[in-house]
Amino acid sequence: MRDLSVPRPLDLPTEVPLVPDAELDDLDGGKILAAPDDPAAWPTWRATLQRWRREARARHEFDDTTFAPGMDWAPSCFSVCLIWLWDEVLYDRDKGEFAVDRFLAHAEEFGGFDGVVLWHAYPVIGIDPRNQWDYYRDVPGLADLVAELRRHGLKVFIDYNPWDTGTSRTGRDDPTDLAAAVADFGVDGVFLDTLKNAAPEIITALESVGRPIALEGESKVALPRIREHALSWAQWCADSDVPGVLAAHWFERRHMMHHTRRWNRDHSAELQSAWMNGCGIMVWECVFGVWVGWNARDRSTLRAMLPVQRLLSDHFVDAEWTPLADPHPDAVAAGVYASRWELGDLTLWTVINRAEEAWEGPVISVAAEPIERWLNVTGEGPVDLQQLTVPARGVLGLVRARGEIPAGLADLGMAAVADHSFPERLSVGLPVRVSKRASMPPGMARIESGERNLHVSYRVRETGQGLETPWIEAWKPLPPELHAIANVERTVTFRNPAAVGVHEISNAEFRRFLDATGYRPAIPNRFLQHWTDDVPDDAPVVYVNLDDAHAYADWADSRLPTTSEWQAAVEDGLVRRRAPLVWNWTESEWSDGRTRACLLKGGSWYAAEGSDWYVDGGPRDPDWELKLVLPGGGLDRSPCIGFRLAVDLEN
Repeated sequence: MRDLSVPRPLDLPTEVPLVPDAELDDLDGGKILAAPDDPAAWPTWRATLQRWRREARARHEFDDTTFAPGMDWAPSCFSVCLIWLWDEVLYDRDKGEFAVDRFLAHAEEFGGFDGVVLWHAYPVIGIDPRNQWDYYRDVPGLADLVAELRRHGLKVFIDYNPWDTGTSRTGRDDPTDLAAAVADFGVDGVFLDTLKNAAPEIITALESVGRPIALEGESKVALPRIREHALSWAQWCADSDVPGVLAAHWFERRHMMHHTRRWNRDHSAELQSAWMNGCGIMVWECVFGVWVGWNARDRSTLRAMLPVQRLLSDHFVDAEWTPLADPHPDAVAAGVYASRWELGDLTLWTVINRAEEAWEGPVISVAAEPIERWLNVTGEGPVDLQQLTVPARGVLGLVRARGEIPAGLADLGMAAVADHSFPERLSVGLPVRVSKRASMPPGMARIESGERNLHVSYRVRETGQGLETPWIEAWKPLPPELHAIANVERTVTFRNPAAVGVHEISNAEFRRFLDATGYRPAIPNRFLQHWTDDVPDDAPVVYVNLDDAHAYADWADSRLPTTSEWQAAVEDGLVRRRAPLVWNWTESEWSDGRTRACLLKGGSWYAAEGSDWYVDGGPRDPDWELKLVLPGGGLDRSPCIGFRLAVDLEN
């Protein structure tokens, strides 16, 4: 297997030829244009970058007057949060409503966000026929959530999955559905999942919305298409040791890029590249249900960067940008580098420290003049050009002003945080309910106590399978690291005998429960959505979530089976499946306080075809397990998921 700690060749920085009259066409496809190690070569490198930009613009007939009309806000959208709609920092499961105040308070740990991508369908899509638009349309209060986020000044993006071609369709093509969602929910932009550039039909469809809609591509946008894409991810971008420049941003400074490496526990490399390039950051703490939180040092670095970037956003578009400017030999020898941004009477140096130890000393070779005023806009204390501190793996912002200081600039600066330990978040299995019976209830089959070896299979997905993080400090996982079939041998001990329902609970049985208890879920969305006058009584009840199943089990003085109990009962031929075939909820629910998940067993009658990103559907052998990251708002109720009961036996 590939070493995931090593970038792929296409992720590596692109070497810049420094010989006179070298052909520069190969730089067009680069993500980061690498810088040479020798400071003596930096002037030639900068001149070559300038020539490449001129020639590339001519080569691609780039007309900067047509760049992303109406996207004046994009170049100052420095910090974007990608969040699962049902992340519990955004969604209050107890109240069944979105918690914008909670989300905004959490955002302050990162210096606040300028935008948010609301991730919605993957990794759940494919569990049943719902398409990606159903996963937006069915969300209670989504338009209100978008409106409230926008009232607080955030730009809101929805997610578009071009690979979703195997679920039920609405009779319209995807771009039309996308435009309808954009219009219905009032969002500002679209994140193009898996797409570097939007297809022309997407752009045409979005024009029908009647207002400018931002497009953000995943990874590097092709240079000729930058005019249509105001933003992009700087994802899977490896920088050179001496920091290079982000090619797309060098090509068009108004094009905002958001650095992100989703599996990293150390984000200092992305932060430093963004700081040196005047670009932004994507904050992504829960990667499709897996906790990959930010450490305190990196959060404090971002908090220091963002106020400067926001106040001086014009500098990162209009200033004369000199990468690797004014090197001081002592600082460079220690791994300290700077970009210079000159605009009018104010010059900004964005300084980084590659080393694991703080640098104390000079950082640039510039002489101070009496008429100048100097500010440290990321740290504390007065400026002494011969004795500055750049935190370990951190940043420094240094300003020279010959005129008036912009309002608020002199008030910036904060103490750096050194702690870069990973903020562990324990993911725990919720307690299995206990329901003791002296004798086996009717309609159940007995599982004897004792040790048992079970073979378990599952698909390796970005969700992970158990409580683990599937990849740590990894570059992009690809097959076979991703989407392969894993096979494990699991030894389990049934400490007491148990009984498992021979059949799933039927519609008729669930109706009797409702009649007896008057049960109504706190969140009624999609509850028993299939019930009509002709619903078969003996078919398994569906459109019930875990809370609904637990309510029934409590009424029946029972619980749900664990995955091991379910598998053992089916493998021993003790239980049967009703028609139509549906996944079964189990007593295997996990939570880390931000995301909940549950293991499902059995497969179902439905399978989405055409993409590896879908949930694996169809009938499944007893050993197959599916980790389902749980949506809220009733979206976890599915036509393809039902449940059966289990009890503990005293002997």
